Amino acid sequence: MRPLRLDLAGFAVFRDETAIDFSDAEFFALVGPTGSGKSTVLDAICFALYGTVPRWDNVRSVANALAPSCPEARVRLIFESSGRRYAATRVVRRVGRAGTRVEQTHAGLERLPAGFDLAALDEGLKPGDLGEVLAGTPGEMDAAVRQAIGLPYEQFTTCVVLPQGQFAQFLHAKGAQRQQILVNLLGLHVYERVRERAGQQQRDAEQRCAAIDQLLDDMSDVDEAALRAASDRLNALRALARDVEAANPELEAVRAGVAEAETSLRRLDAEASQLGDVRPPAGAAKLAAAVEQARRAAKQAAADVTEAEEAEAGVRDELARQPDPATLRRALDAHAERDRLAAEATQLAEAIEVAESELAAAREALAEAEAAVEAAAAELAHAQAADLAAEVRAHLVAGEPCPVCRQHVTDVPHDAPPAALAEARAAVATARADRDKRDSEVRSLERSLAQARAHHDRVNGRLAELSAHLADHAAADAITATLSQIDALIGRLNEAVSAVRGARRADRDARQAEEQTHAAVRDAWRAFDAARDGLAPLGPPPAERDDLAAAWRRLAQWAAAGAAQRAERRGDLQAAAAAAEAQAAQVRQRMDALFTDAGLPAPRDDSHSRAAAVAAERADGEVRRITERREQAATLRDQREAHQRQARVAKALAGHLKANMFERWLLEEALDLLVDGASAILRQLSGGQYELVHDKGEFAVVDHHDADLRRAVRTLSGGETFQASLALALALSEQLSGMSTAAASLESIVLDEGFGALDAGALDTVAATLENLAARGDRMVGVVTHVPALAERIPVRYEVSKDARTARVEKVTA
Repeated sequence: MRPLRLDLAGFAVFRDETAIDFSDAEFFALVGPTGSGKSTVLDAICFALYGTVPRWDNVRSVANALAPSCPEARVRLIFESSGRRYAATRVVRRVGRAGTRVEQTHAGLERLPAGFDLAALDEGLKPGDLGEVLAGTPGEMDAAVRQAIGLPYEQFTTCVVLPQGQFAQFLHAKGAQRQQILVNLLGLHVYERVRERAGQQQRDAEQRCAAIDQLLDDMSDVDEAALRAASDRLNALRALARDVEAANPELEAVRAGVAEAETSLRRLDAEASQLGDVRPPAGAAKLAAAVEQARRAAKQAAADVTEAEEAEAGVRDELARQPDPATLRRALDAHAERDRLAAEATQLAEAIEVAESELAAAREALAEAEAAVEAAAAELAHAQAADLAAEVRAHLVAGEPCPVCRQHVTDVPHDAPPAALAEARAAVATARADRDKRDSEVRSLERSLAQARAHHDRVNGRLAELSAHLADHAAADAITATLSQIDALIGRLNEAVSAVRGARRADRDARQAEEQTHAAVRDAWRAFDAARDGLAPLGPPPAERDDLAAAWRRLAQWAAAGAAQRAERRGDLQAAAAAAEAQAAQVRQRMDALFTDAGLPAPRDDSHSRAAAVAAERADGEVRRITERREQAATLRDQREAHQRQARVAKALAGHLKANMFERWLLEEALDLLVDGASAILRQLSGGQYELVHDKGEFAVVDHHDADLRRAVRTLSGGETFQASLALALALSEQLSGMSTAAASLESIVLDEGFGALDAGALDTVAATLENLAARGDRMVGVVTHVPALAERIPVRYEVSKDARTARVEKVTA
């Protein structure tokens, strides 16, 4: 697996969208301060592929993937494996009302088409827009990623991405666990599948042999004797067919004579039956009388129609000479309206005189009310002056000036009685109310009088119009009499119309009855013609078309004579038919004897030729069947021998691969090669002090500085453990391609471990080893380091930094 591009958004410390391009980085380093997010980049690679990260306490929880206060985290990894490119995507979101739960809402793996341009992702194009979807759910992702890379999660973090704290996992793994890792890396499980497939092929071949044996048992009746017997039977039946064909012309001739005799007899019987069925129909003589009666009835009905129509025309002419009824009715209505309006005009004139009298009286009352208002107002003014004088008098003091005229008061007048000011004001209000009431009455009477006069004028105008209109019309009584006469004529016209309709109905019925009688005559003649035409081959006498009954009598007499003649000839034809049948029976007996001699039942009908041909064909088919079955048996025996050979080979192969002996041998060989390569690297890293060895799958080191003491790898110090683990990881990455069956894809190795434990010499050796591994070009090598001396020797560096909001990655090329 080789990473090409990593896109992050909302993942851990990477809150903002971040894209990291690994496409041209064969040897790179992730550098930056502690806590800046270097290891988070490797976490994102693991999470995109497997949905979990080694550093998380709970590997099943995805809550750690989400940056604080971010609603969503998205990770997408574009990677290459075994020459194919893939896109792995995962999305994590907060769910629930409070957003307290974090769930993985999307997981997908797409296989990208050949030549996919990674630059298209910067333009908003998604890999799924062009790729083939391999997985769409977290459950499908596990199997799809393992199929693409060839490693499960635990082995991926042991051999490809080695996170902090787990760098020595492969070194310290138990023998069985390390063996399973190598099985997956080398693809040795293919040999188990080969053994299972060989066993299945053995069982399949043995089953086919058993099936062929059963088929051969079913073919025991197709030996050489059976073939000879079938051939002899075929020859005998072919001889029978030749004999039958030789005798067949005689049988055909006899059968033709029998058929001719029977045909003549049947024809004679059919002619006699046909002549015996000729009888005149009942009622043929009555048809002529019925036709005459219908003709007279139709003639009388036509005359009745003419008479009724003439009567109707006379009434219509008389009615047409009368005045227009509508005009007369409008004139009569005008007379009635004029009489009504004249009475109304008289009533209106009287009402106007009364209204004029009432209006005059109301005007006089209004004048009196206005005079009363003026008198009450004068009384009110006098009362107000008296009241004011009384108020001033109350403040006068003898010898003091008057507040009104400013003259000295010599003598104060005596108090006068108080003025009736309130009564004066009430009187004014009462007078004014009475005046207003009288004024309203006058106005109402004036309006009523005006309306009455206008209506009286309209009535007089309409009376004048009606009088002018009726000047050219008769009086109302004369108009009424004329209308009564017109109504009587209309009644007579309706009666005449009904009479015409009745006469026409009767005429139609009469003509229909006449046509029915003619149709009955035509049908009778057609029946006669049909009966005579049916006897045309027998030569019936000619028919006279003027008398139907006579024609039927003549035809019936001729038919009776012909039937008697055919009855006399029937005996001779019966004797000839019997003689022909006897001759045919003799020929059939001779042909039946041929079938009996051949061991076949004689056919029940005269199909001797067909029966002999069918029997010969069946015998020929039996010979062909036996021949084909014998050929099939020979083919099956050849197939059985081939299946037996295949079963023996498959059984031998399964035995060689049985009990994992071959797989165990391969694992031991692979582990020897791996340890040899790791020892060479470890000698370089440790300055020749250590070598790596194994015994029954358990790793140990040989300390050349301590009399070649063999020690367990768990006794190494931290720095020594790092050197041994690095040597083992590099050897595994270098040698896997030569040992693997191409099951797993180790196209990259990323080391996330502190190189600070190494001294300068060891660090230089590690750097040189990593450079040599990257220079080969078949591996991508990446490290996460804080050591500047190591970072400066690496051509591509990804500098990771973090501020208060988010982490960022900048690519720097040396």
